[in-house]
Amino acid sequence: MLMMSVEKICEMYALKNALEFGKAEVNPLMRIILGKHSELRTRAKEVKEILERVVEEINKLKKEEIEKRLLKKYPKLLQAENSTVGKQEPEIDFIREMINEDIRTGRFGGRVHTRFPPEPNGYLHIGHAKSINLNYGIAQDYNGKFNLRFDDTNPLTEEVEYVNSIIEDVKWLGADFEDRLFFASDYFDKMFEYALQLVEKGLAYVDDSSIEQIRKDRGTLTQPGKESPYRNRSIEENRDLFLRMKNGEFPEGSKVLRAKIDMAHPNLLMRDPIIYRIIHASHHRTGDKWCIYPTYDWAHGLEDSIEGITHSICTLEFEVHRELYDWYLDQLTDEEGKPIYHPQQIEFARLNISHIVLSKRKQLRLVNEGYVRGWDDPRLLTIAGMRRGGITPEAIKKFTDLIGVTKRNTIIDRSIFDKCIREDLDERCSRVMAVLQPLKVVITNYPEDKTETLTASNHPRKKEMGTRKIIFTRELYIERDDFAEQPPKGFKRLSPGKEVRLKYAYIIKCEKVIKNKKGEVIELRCSYDPESKSGEKGEGRKVQGTIHWLSAKNAAKAEVRLYDRLFLKEDPLETEEGKEFIDYLNPNSLTIVGGFVEAHLKKAAPSSRYQFERLGYFNIDPVDSSANHLVFNRIITLKDTWAKNT
Repeated sequence: MLMMSVEKICEMYALKNALEFGKAEVNPLMRIILGKHSELRTRAKEVKEILERVVEEINKLKKEEIEKRLLKKYPKLLQAENSTVGKQEPEIDFIREMINEDIRTGRFGGRVHTRFPPEPNGYLHIGHAKSINLNYGIAQDYNGKFNLRFDDTNPLTEEVEYVNSIIEDVKWLGADFEDRLFFASDYFDKMFEYALQLVEKGLAYVDDSSIEQIRKDRGTLTQPGKESPYRNRSIEENRDLFLRMKNGEFPEGSKVLRAKIDMAHPNLLMRDPIIYRIIHASHHRTGDKWCIYPTYDWAHGLEDSIEGITHSICTLEFEVHRELYDWYLDQLTDEEGKPIYHPQQIEFARLNISHIVLSKRKQLRLVNEGYVRGWDDPRLLTIAGMRRGGITPEAIKKFTDLIGVTKRNTIIDRSIFDKCIREDLDERCSRVMAVLQPLKVVITNYPEDKTETLTASNHPRKKEMGTRKIIFTRELYIERDDFAEQPPKGFKRLSPGKEVRLKYAYIIKCEKVIKNKKGEVIELRCSYDPESKSGEKGEGRKVQGTIHWLSAKNAAKAEVRLYDRLFLKEDPLETEEGKEFIDYLNPNSLTIVGGFVEAHLKKAAPSSRYQFERLGYFNIDPVDSSANHLVFNRIITLKDTWAKNT
């Protein structure tokens, strides 16, 4: 294949990607191109270099320029392509390639067994959703098993509240762990036995040094560490001290158990890492049975081994931990003296998404300092927040499948997630009318005592979703933005002397504008054409535009929460000098308005989702809404309002 051909392929896909998502991304494009053009896999480095250059150029173009270039240069190629760039492609990601190889060679007996191992010290977010969907999806793909296991090794930070919320989140996402709900604390006895085994092999020792001293003596990337003065204690002394640590004879922080590896090892984590520390605290499951607790690195591999996990899939920051994961498992034997079961750790890049922070510590600050309304605030993109805010598990899965897995950390444009949400809601949501900034309209030639029942479609394409009845009366509400006393050029809604169609109803004409003492428009006097009713002969009369409306007598009041992105900056953690991430908060990330909705929505179930015609997708808040006080959350706008701002 000629170099020019590779260039054209890269340009074509990049143009399509940019057109669909507003911005081309190198990593998704690499997966698509190498998946559809397998002959280029041996030239992946070359393809990536071309893509990086092409993407940089294309992302500088305006949408119209992208469309023009795509249609001009690649019309035949477009017709030949069956699928759309950005959608899930049939190519295999690197994790599944590794699993396929393990199955081919008979490793693990052809089994596939994955797990999701959260710490119960906070709420899960969209990054965790990616990991859950990945691990559960792999188990499903290979007819395997999936565990939910809590890594509850630190009683100081863990709460039952978090355990319950995580279980609810995992179930809501559709990841079925069946009867395989486990806790690291289930294995505390076994972990202690294994640690004692290291001590008896001369591979672990009790250190009386302070944590600060241990850190200081660890050394640097260029200088070896310094051995602890307690490193050469005898096996007998270490065994005695470790047992006494377990029995609670020593104060918190006075001693730790460390692995005896190599204080000059190039991997700093291998420089005699801590295995156990003394913590005199009650555990949410084991109570006061234990006063020593294992570190994550010690517990992680043992939990996987005990449960028979085949592929321990972690995020990329644990890549440097894999050597320690393997070392621990390689030193231990079972009751028969045979090596204990050894899973394979695999790392992938964690999800970073624009205009949000996913750091647990920073999210905790946002909650504690009142920048958001709690852990289930939709703006945080916690799973609890997304559920409360109306995003569906299907939309989340579509997104996590779409972006795939890579070994390189990148920031995914929030617009890609938003597009998945819109596509999902467009299919499932009934349409209703709502007015969020009401302006009163009086139809002067419509009888005061007359009430008319009209028919409205619940979905423009899905006839099976049926119709609903709406009430038409003399006094109506329209959106304030749908009227302009002095309309700008191209304005196609209501203005003095002009006509518009009220959707599902009649054509009206603005005859008079009523203002208050401040000169503000408070009411419109209009006339209607009785021959222009939708669905009848006069429907064909053309006017400049169509707007939505509600009967003032029959509409239900509602509090409407207009949620938007939490941060103005794509990467809030990329701070300028003298600033911190909270300085980039979006002051308009939540606007609360009092509006009106169709009256039948008072009887709708909590969390029900709707498209408010011409306004966006909304759901009934499952916490605060009631029949007497309707509360709606905006899930997402109808169109991407950020594309032109970023």
